Amino acid sequence: MQKSPTPRPSAALDNGQLDLPLFAEPAPVVAPPAPSTASPFSAPPVTPATQSPFKPSKAPLAPDGTRLRTLEMGARTLQYRLKRSSRKSIGFAIDGTGLTITAPRWVTIADIETAIAEKQRWIFAKLVEWQTRVEQRALPRVEWSDGAELPYLGKPLRVRLGASLLAFDEATRVLALPLPLHADTQQIKDRVTGWLQGEATRVFGERLAVYAAKLGVSFRSYALSSAMTRWGSCSSEGRIRLNWRLIHFPLSVVDYVVAHELAHLREMNHSPRFWQTVESIFPEFREARKQLKQHPPEMVPGM
Repeated sequence: MQKSPTPRPSAALDNGQLDLPLFAEPAPVVAPPAPSTASPFSAPPVTPATQSPFKPSKAPLAPDGTRLRTLEMGARTLQYRLKRSSRKSIGFAIDGTGLTITAPRWVTIADIETAIAEKQRWIFAKLVEWQTRVEQRALPRVEWSDGAELPYLGKPLRVRLGASLLAFDEATRVLALPLPLHADTQQIKDRVTGWLQGEATRVFGERLAVYAAKLGVSFRSYALSSAMTRWGSCSSEGRIRLNWRLIHFPLSVVDYVVAHELAHLREMNHSPRFWQTVESIFPEFREARKQLKQHPPEMVPGM
């Protein structure tokens, strides 16, 4: 009589690892703002795991060359590194490189996706927490009121309330908002963010066209992102995503990230040939890369 195979044990979730501190330095956690109905970039609510079919697709490479896995969870997209080990449980960790999942070698992808579904609320909450911390470190604190100042393309922009129309004066660098002087901080922040995202769409599109022509490549599509750990990404299908917060930086920094992602259409790695490709269309990339690394350095490993 043939012996029945011994069933493999179910992978346990490493809840202890979930409780590890996300940030090395203590700092107050700022609650993320409520999503604005006017913003197309507001995160949708988490769909329950039982109603959230996963649709794996090809993902871009991480800066260190690791291919990330991608899961579409309802209206959200989650990217993560998968590491195999001899451990007996599935562990989750979020740091400057994003989400990393460590799983036993025998655990199937289906098991891992089930574990992600069970912990998706924790995962997305921590990613938002990380994003908030990045914003606090990358940008000066903004007092969202009449006269607020924040960087736009590397130079200060001043917000003025009480205007009849939304308008930006390039000469005075004043953004006039059709909001009353007593508007609350969230209203002001949402309106300014919406304008900045519109500018990001316009400016990034123009710069992509310029550098794609220089390199002699074409990309399939591009979109803005609110990535927690990357300024940009490029998939093997030629889909480019650029973090809208780049609009705060000088145009030279925007150009560097654009050139960086377009160069991946030639070299899907960070080899010497890749950097030669970047330099061929943007020779000043080293200074721009240095500037970007300072806001903050852990946000863009490898760039």
